[in-house]
Amino acid sequence: MRRSIIRGIPVEILEDEKLNAAVNMLPSNYDFEIHKTIWKIRREKIKRVYLQFPEGLLLFSCLIADILEEFGHCETVISCDVVYGACCVDDYAAKAVDCDLLVHYGHSCLIPVQDTTGCSVLYVFVSIKFDTGHFIDTVRHNFNPNSRLALVSTVQFISSLQAARKALSNDFKIELPQVAPLSPGEVLGCTAPRFNENMDAVIFVGDGRFHLESVMIANPDVPAFKYDPYGKKCFREHYDHKTMQKQRRLSVEMASNCKKFGLICGALGRQGNIRIMETVRDQLLASCREVFEFVMSEISLEKLSRFKNIECWVQIACPRLSIDWGLQFIKPVITPYELMVAMDGIKWQKQYPMDYYAFESLGPWTNNFGRRTKQHVKMRCTK
Repeated sequence: MRRSIIRGIPVEILEDEKLNAAVNMLPSNYDFEIHKTIWKIRREKIKRVYLQFPEGLLLFSCLIADILEEFGHCETVISCDVVYGACCVDDYAAKAVDCDLLVHYGHSCLIPVQDTTGCSVLYVFVSIKFDTGHFIDTVRHNFNPNSRLALVSTVQFISSLQAARKALSNDFKIELPQVAPLSPGEVLGCTAPRFNENMDAVIFVGDGRFHLESVMIANPDVPAFKYDPYGKKCFREHYDHKTMQKQRRLSVEMASNCKKFGLICGALGRQGNIRIMETVRDQLLASCREVFEFVMSEISLEKLSRFKNIECWVQIACPRLSIDWGLQFIKPVITPYELMVAMDGIKWQKQYPMDYYAFESLGPWTNNFGRRTKQHVKMRCTK
């Protein structure tokens, strides 16, 4: 079977008129990588495919399922469980319903495919094209020439951001900052790069604030702007760093005086991390605390309120749950980083760390901390 030189996909698939007609029913500026997916299904003789979409892409799920079934000669299962990010990739559920392949749409390869269990995994970023010309003109109109600007976004817009960078480089000092393992310019709600002190501004391309807030938390002194590629508008954005820091430090102070801790391992996809769980548990035991371990797919006030004896909760799911909604809970709900501060394992950082999936992170209470062993964790018994 002759293959395309560009992407290694057979010409018979790329030039299939019926397939291309079906693909044309999807938005032209959204790249769902249908040809690549079908080639993988055929090549690996996949019989059953598990499709996982973020909520904003679910409306395309049935059409994509129809296309894959007709041209991939397979069965499909569509997941309707909530998907907050790539940390929610649910290979366990895919295997539970006897699927050979999981296709996860809309997020980068945060959980390496070799680390998933029981089935093959394909990440489809769903790159979205937007009017980069308007974005470029907007930047030129609103920022002084030679300004040092950081461009960031979610994975869907990174390819367009690369093109915009080239066009703007003649007028500005443009950077696409990177925090490995993410791509240059890519940010997550829990992981964002730290900029140089001389950065004049950061421009986030996207339609929400969740990912932008991660950048602002990590860089409190850098002016932040958001360009909405759908509405074609640019906004100056602000974040109440003082209030956030005050609230989180109060929770840490309360945690330091607690004796009974509930340790939550998030079970939504791959949010939970056993290694972090063990690190936090060991720190609590070394600090002479009593520990109860829980597994939860969704952390809610109603669930936590049932356990009256727990004085403080440590959640290994999403740091933003504590940062954004911590005050909604009756008892402190803190992150692994905050727990380490409360137990004197690390000092409070002036700039709140957004390094949950970064290779270069503060310590083994993050997901990708450089394969260090437990003895690197400072254990101090406090009574």
